Amino acid sequence: MKKTLSTIATALLMIVSLSSFAAPNANPLKNMNSKAILITYVKATTLGSDIYNKYLLTEDFENSNTSNNDSFNKKAYLKFLKDNKGLKFNAETSYEILDETGKTCIAKATSTFENFTRVDHITLNKTNDGWKVSKVVTTYP
Repeated sequence: MKKTLSTIATALLMIVSLSSFAAPNANPLKNMNSKAILITYVKATTLGSDIYNKYLLTEDFENSNTSNNDSFNKKAYLKFLKDNKGLKFNAETSYEILDETGKTCIAKATSTFENFTRVDHITLNKTNDGWKVSKVVTTYP
């Protein structure tokens, strides 16, 4: 009986210890298609959502604004999104995938405000960790 309890206790400890080594930061977006990633990006920028942002962007992510020549890397852009969590654009926003070939996707998100329009040209790349946003160029036509 004592040996059986010891064996069960050992088995439980092994299960608990092995589960602690499981990937706690597994990307929940990994198996999503490019359209779902695009929607997640649009929600992050226009609806102030901060869910999954750290999984959304490539390590070499670049965001640039053509109106003032500002440019941001992943760290700066994630800080911007975090600082603006919950801030919602007062705009009508639409998106479309312009082209998807192989492991590259080009999309466009248009936000129409009362006095101006913002257009984001978005490049997505398929990586080993799923589709990710690698570059965003913002214009104000």
